[in-house]
Amino acid sequence: MVEKTDYLIIGGGIAGLSAAISLQKYGNVLILMKRKHNDCNTYYAAGGIAGSGPWSADFEGHISDTLEAGDGLCDPDVVRSIIHKGTSCLQDLMGWGIEFDRDEEGILDLGREGGHHTRRVLHTNDLTGRSILQTLLHKAHSFPNIEFREDHVVVNLIERETQCVGAYVLDKKTTEIYTIEAKATVLATGGIGKVYLYTSNPDVASGDGIAMASRIGARINNMEMVQFHPTCLYHPMAKNALITEAIRGEGAILRDQRGKRFMEGIHPLKELAPRDIVARAIDSVLKESGDDFVYLDISFKDAAFLKKRFPGVYQKCLEFNIDITKEPIPVVPACHYACGGIEATIEGKTSVKRLFAIGECACTGLHGANRLASNSLLEGLVCGSECGEYIGNNIQNFHVLHSSLPEWSTYGAVDSKEAFVISFNWAEIRQTMQNYASIIRSDSYLLRARHRITLIHEEVDHYYWNFRINSDLIELRNLLTVARLIVESALARKESRGAHYTLDHPKKSNVVRNTTIQRYW
Repeated sequence: MVEKTDYLIIGGGIAGLSAAISLQKYGNVLILMKRKHNDCNTYYAAGGIAGSGPWSADFEGHISDTLEAGDGLCDPDVVRSIIHKGTSCLQDLMGWGIEFDRDEEGILDLGREGGHHTRRVLHTNDLTGRSILQTLLHKAHSFPNIEFREDHVVVNLIERETQCVGAYVLDKKTTEIYTIEAKATVLATGGIGKVYLYTSNPDVASGDGIAMASRIGARINNMEMVQFHPTCLYHPMAKNALITEAIRGEGAILRDQRGKRFMEGIHPLKELAPRDIVARAIDSVLKESGDDFVYLDISFKDAAFLKKRFPGVYQKCLEFNIDITKEPIPVVPACHYACGGIEATIEGKTSVKRLFAIGECACTGLHGANRLASNSLLEGLVCGSECGEYIGNNIQNFHVLHSSLPEWSTYGAVDSKEAFVISFNWAEIRQTMQNYASIIRSDSYLLRARHRITLIHEEVDHYYWNFRINSDLIELRNLLTVARLIVESALARKESRGAHYTLDHPKKSNVVRNTTIQRYW
């Protein structure tokens, strides 16, 4: 079956929904989601959304903090543009019904997080992402020409005459793969967290957009710049339990298991240092001590304040018999955000015609070598809106192919009776990346990772071409591509900068450059 739509958006988080709301003025929009509405990184974004406006007339400070966190790799023009455009986007969001927290006088209650030198983070307690997602969903559902499809997984993008003309899509309920042709395809697929053993990301974060874009020739930038969140809950039964950075913004202290506050001698901002510095500090403590975790302590604050300000963290920790008002939280660094991704402009334009990328899967130049806390939601909101307007205003310039697209062929493929191959390889990829390509790297570590991933790639490639496709295999294949992109990019960067730290090249180079890979495989 070949289906046609005006605009195809892959992903239903803040970026995808923002793009759809802008695009609906110009035609029909189809949004594909791998699972349900709340299975995305936006839903789990706890701390808030950084933004400057009438509530915080501090544009230059916000720009400066972003550039400092990005460690020389940001594009200053992109930083300035997104931060300034963010004001109207946030005002639109407020007009659509979101209620950011305010004080008793009705003034916005701004939070502060790591890397910020002042309070500028708008939030709804510690459930900001959830509130933004609900607001955007409500707005998007008010438009009859925006269609949502849950449980649909994109297998591959379709390239014709160096253009992206659509995608092959797996309907998980029927197990059928069908073809969608679109005037423009927008990747808003989120992050890559599941390539690592420890992550704050949900299970859907398997780097699908980056992998698919790479396979049809899009330029991929700075994949070595993987940001690790310093504080995820450490508990054998906890899964993706992020302890928001806003807790450190309110004064929480990091201590090792012997009670030492170890950030005091590492950075002037102590616990509020940029994330890469805090994550490396914790990683060093764990390696030196042999401990499995450190403690994050805010129990000295008023209990009523903590329950009101951090209801999500409070309830999540209680599920594991940890009362944050009375005891410290065991935490460990975990993969949190991909600062690199598909090379894209603010409007989402990639190096492949008619293919757009927005949100975490894109690399616009905003985050540079290390993302400033709470800038990700801002980027998704702004770039989604800009992407929708750009496509709508320029679609008449796109060349629409008149030849029909082929349907997906399953010729020769059979049902697999070796599903364990998928789960085994998935686990091996994540363990390999965690051990050899995570917070602290070296050339020898990365070469070991390359060797193991190459062997896994051969096995998965054979499996892919001989057995019927399912969603687990699609995600495994994409994770494998992302792992290779990270390792090759890390090997290519002979310096330590931002989120990339290597023992063999501990100093920063005088030459500032992006690491770019195009059609490597």
